Amino acid sequence: LGPRASVAEVDLLGRLSASGVKTVLLTDDGRLAESPLAGSFDELVELDRPESVATARDVGETHLARCFARAIEWLDSAEGPFLAWIHLASLGACWDAPRAFRERYVEPGDPPPPETAEVPSLVLPDDFDPDALLGIVQSYAGQVTLLDVCLGAILESLDEGGLGGETLLALFSARGFPLGEHRRVGECGEALHGELVHVPMLVRLPDRLGAAARSQSLVTPADLRPTLLEWWSLDRDDPAGFDRSLLPIVRDEAEAIHDLLMVVFPGEEAAIRTPAWYMRLGERPKLYVKPDDRWEVNDVADRCPEVVEELQAAADDFIARLDAGRLDELTPLSDVLQTGLG
Repeated sequence: LGPRASVAEVDLLGRLSASGVKTVLLTDDGRLAESPLAGSFDELVELDRPESVATARDVGETHLARCFARAIEWLDSAEGPFLAWIHLASLGACWDAPRAFRERYVEPGDPPPPETAEVPSLVLPDDFDPDALLGIVQSYAGQVTLLDVCLGAILESLDEGGLGGETLLALFSARGFPLGEHRRVGECGEALHGELVHVPMLVRLPDRLGAAARSQSLVTPADLRPTLLEWWSLDRDDPAGFDRSLLPIVRDEAEAIHDLLMVVFPGEEAAIRTPAWYMRLGERPKLYVKPDDRWEVNDVADRCPEVVEELQAAADDFIARLDAGRLDELTPLSDVLQTGLG
């Protein structure tokens, strides 16, 4: 749930509340806490804002640990069915994991990683220093390791308190964090490369079904809404909607729920993704083979003009159906778009 509320998000909260599910938002993001969406939750828990400028001495002093401690405190007192939405801005605002966390990723001969907890945002010059970028990557890895420790703590708390056996847990991100793959680091432009738009989504069922399984299915954060409706056995009021429940994938009942996704940054750029291709749209489209070209380094648009033409047509069809409110009537994709040229 981002700072801008959508009709679907508010409707989800209202339906859950009407069904006896308490909804609570826990966030350290002031923009979200002050948005109209926050008022749609039954309860709002405002967490401290991320303000650290240096690495912490131990895990307990970090911003993430303090936020998770507050979340665990709320969960320990939770009664009845609930939706606890924990929205944290800290990975994009503060890297204060103890220095030892980033030092785990230092190899012999590497320079010391940076001391700062500030999150970088820059475009690397042609002659950038690889050691400087390495330090940024090590710092980011240390922060993700801290997040992993905090997630472990909340899972342990759920299991010890008895909620683990009946609670669905979902983890996802609103966007990725570029680490120099295309000379961009952090929020410094909106080029829709995979490092920005391809983000992790983890779903944990109480019965551990599908534990450690990995799916290549195309999904979006919007798919969480029908997932939650299905979880609480609530009917969809828009069965023709584009979003789909993730539970069939997690339960290994389906291999895919989408064969096409559109990624749009308003006023800037758009892209289209199918199982076999990713294309950034524009006056000069850029085409990449998926999943082979993970880092999108080989633009093959000039060599595959027929694929470019088909993807452009599919994108135009998607936008037209979206404007008409009929995404359930998308034109089926060709075999080339789904499985590739080989």
